[in-house]
Amino acid sequence: MRALAVRLAQALMLAASLLAGSAGAQQAPSFSIEQLDQMMAPIALYPDSLLSQVLMASTYPADVADAAKWSKANPNQKGDAALKAVDSQPWDPSVKSLVAFPQVLQTMGDKPDWVQNLGDAFLASSKDVLDSAQRLRAQAQKNGSLKTSEQQKVIVEQEPQTQQTVIKIEPANPEVVYVPSYNPTVVYGTWPYPAYPPYYYPPVAAYYPGAALATGIAFGVGVAATAALWGNCNWGGGNVNINASRYNSVNVNRQISGNSAFQHNAANRRGVPYRDSASQQRFGKDVAGADRRSDYRGRDTGRDAQRDQAQSQLRDRGMDPGQGRNELRNDPATRERAQSAADRTGRERQGAGDRQGAGDRQGAGDRQGAGNRQGAGDRQGPAGDRQGAGGRQGAGDRQAAGGRGGDNALRGAGDGGASARQQASRGEASRQSM
Repeated sequence: MRALAVRLAQALMLAASLLAGSAGAQQAPSFSIEQLDQMMAPIALYPDSLLSQVLMASTYPADVADAAKWSKANPNQKGDAALKAVDSQPWDPSVKSLVAFPQVLQTMGDKPDWVQNLGDAFLASSKDVLDSAQRLRAQAQKNGSLKTSEQQKVIVEQEPQTQQTVIKIEPANPEVVYVPSYNPTVVYGTWPYPAYPPYYYPPVAAYYPGAALATGIAFGVGVAATAALWGNCNWGGGNVNINASRYNSVNVNRQISGNSAFQHNAANRRGVPYRDSASQQRFGKDVAGADRRSDYRGRDTGRDAQRDQAQSQLRDRGMDPGQGRNELRNDPATRERAQSAADRTGRERQGAGDRQGAGDRQGAGDRQGAGNRQGAGDRQGPAGDRQGAGGRQGAGDRQAAGGRGGDNALRGAGDGGASARQQASRGEASRQSM
C-alpha cells in the first residue's frame, strides 16, 4: 500500500513538471533580445510618433507592399498631400499615414521579410519591442550619437507608471518631421551581439542629398505632416496609444471614440499568416482573406471552380457524385454492376480496334485461347495428348511439364490460366474506364 502511494506521488510530480514545462514553452518569446535589437536597430532612433506608425503598419505587410508601390509610382507625393491622395485606398489607416514619408515606405517596400518579422514581433509582445527601442536609444546616447539638434528634441525622463527612465524623441518643430538615417554600427558603438549584426538600410539619395553617415545621424528634407501622425509610444504601458482627435480628422470613414491603445485589425491582414501560435489563435480565426491562403501555395483555383460547377450540374440532374462514391465503396452489388459496365466498355474498345495497353493484348489472347480450346474439343478421339497440348497452346501456356496429362486435367489447367488472365484484363479495363 505504501509503495502504491509513493508511485502515485511520483506520477503527480512528473505530471506537474510536464505541465509547467508546457506552459513555459507556450509563453516563450517569439524573438530573442538579440533578434529584437537586430531588427529594431534601423528605426529605434525615429521620433516616437513616427516609430509608433511604423510598428502599427508593419502588422499589415500586404498593405505596406501595395503602399510602397504606389509611393514609388508617385514620387512627388509626400506629407499631408500624399495622405489625401490615398484616401480611397483600402489599406489600414496606419499604412496610409506612411505615404507622407516616402523614404520610409521605400525602405519597407524593399525589405518585406523584415517588415513581416517586425510586425509579428510587435503583435507577439509590443512591450518587448518598445523595450528594445529603449535599450538601443540608451546605447546611442552613451556613444554620443543621440542628442538634441535643430531637427529633434531628445528628452530623458522617468516614466510615472513604472518609474523607468525612458528616452523620448520628438520633432523640434511639431509641424515638421525629419526622418533620421544612420549606420547602426556607428551610432550604437560596439555591437553587443556579433552573431546578430544590426540591420542597416542605406539612405535613399533622393531624400538624403549629400548625407554623410560616417560620424552619426543624417537628416533629409523635413516633411510637413501634421495630420499623418496620430499614434505615440506609451513607454510605461508597453504599447502604442492613438490620439482619437487626430485619427478622426484624416480617417473620416473609420471613426473611433476616445483615445485608446492600438488594436490590430485582423481583417486587414489579407491572408498573410501569423508567426507564433498565440497570434494565430488570437487573430487567425475567421479572418477575411484567410480562404485565399491556398493561392499562395500554388492551388489551382480555376480547376477547383470547374470541378464544383460539374458537381453542381450533376446534382441538378438528380445525381450526387459523393453518394455514388459511397455506394460504390460500401455496396457489393453496386460494385459488381460498376465492374460489369467497365468490362463491357473494355470489350467495346477492343472491338473498335483499340490495341493500346497490356490489358487489350491480354483480352485478345483470352479470345484466341478460347478459340483454340474449342477447336481441340472438336477433335475428340485417341489423340487426347494432342488435344491437351492444343489446349495449353491456345491458352498461351508454354510450360513443358504436364504435356502428357489427361484431357480433363489439361483442359482444367488451361481454363484456369485463361480465367486468371481474363480477371486481370477486366481489372485493367475497369481502371481505364474509371
